[in-house]
Amino acid sequence: MRTRRLRVTLCEVEPAVVRVLDVPASALLPEVHDLLQAALGWTDSHLHQFVTETARYGVPDLDRFEDDEGDLDEAGVPLRALSPRFRYLYDFGDGWEHEVEVLGPGGESPGCVSGEGACPPEDVGGPTGFARFREALADPDDPEHDELRTWADPWHDGFDLEATDLLVRQTAGAVPATVRFVLDLVAGGVKPTPGGRLPRAVVRQVQERYPGWEPFGHPASLEDDLPPLAALHELLRRVGLVRLRNGTLTPTRVAEDEVEVLRRLRSWFGPDNGVTAIVAGDALAHLASAGPCPTRELAAWLLPQLGRGWVTGAGEPVTEQMLRLDLYRLEPVLVGLDLVTVADETWSAGPSCRWVLPRATALAHLRSTREGSGTGAGGQ
Repeated sequence: MRTRRLRVTLCEVEPAVVRVLDVPASALLPEVHDLLQAALGWTDSHLHQFVTETARYGVPDLDRFEDDEGDLDEAGVPLRALSPRFRYLYDFGDGWEHEVEVLGPGGESPGCVSGEGACPPEDVGGPTGFARFREALADPDDPEHDELRTWADPWHDGFDLEATDLLVRQTAGAVPATVRFVLDLVAGGVKPTPGGRLPRAVVRQVQERYPGWEPFGHPASLEDDLPPLAALHELLRRVGLVRLRNGTLTPTRVAEDEVEVLRRLRSWFGPDNGVTAIVAGDALAHLASAGPCPTRELAAWLLPQLGRGWVTGAGEPVTEQMLRLDLYRLEPVLVGLDLVTVADETWSAGPSCRWVLPRATALAHLRSTREGSGTGAGGQ
């Protein structure tokens, strides 16, 4: 994978907060945003903006009138479209400004190369507030010392390169082994059944590799005998990673590009799938940070995480029962993508749990940090 090396410096902060990281050369600005958040240590709790000498890019304001000036939509804009030096703004209230310099080609894969300085706590009040915060924490006799220490927990004054590198690599992502296995099986072209399903020879090879995909322990003959395979096949077609042409199913050209494969897998969890991305991201984060969980308990845990105001397309309030049904609907897809494993209606984090959905990666890291369990849970 080709990468570009970025040096990111948080402005007006002492001691210096600097990160040097490698990002995919073909990364789009939303992906760069996720990687910068991971490298710096922010929690993506506020708006952001990419600023060059000639343009500003961000998430469009849907409430803005068409004639009003505003950010250009960052979606679809590649990193290479920006100048070698640009600014990355985060949290317009606190006003964090980062100077970003593209140093040139990076290493063989994304990651954090070096860094120094602790990321400020969220909502600390910008550079001035952070300076006051550090002053109070350094003086046990300061009247705000105990209050700020409690408020900022588990913030600590330091930089962990190994943990940050792992988080950046997880955020950049990796193609699940299950996806690569299926793409390799059809690489030479296979003839689907008259109903458009994968042929028995492919089904048997998949079952041999993933025997748990057949729920009753029987030899599989049809694609539908392996629900995760059927769900994965449908997903790969929908996002354009395989196609049927002249009666033969083959991977598309983009299936050779690791970054594009991940991008397309993630697109399945996009806005067109309703709250799927939110439910899946929160569920995976919980499994990665807290461990295995029965489906019923997972649905009960998810409901308050969504907060009030969530409604269905018909305008009905989301209920625990609806979430449980949503999880059952998602189960074959998540298993097929190696994101979860399921046994006796209990979900566990799969090998790719932290490596596909940036939302799940960020939430799992945040919750693990708060619980003092580090970033290693859920697989490396």
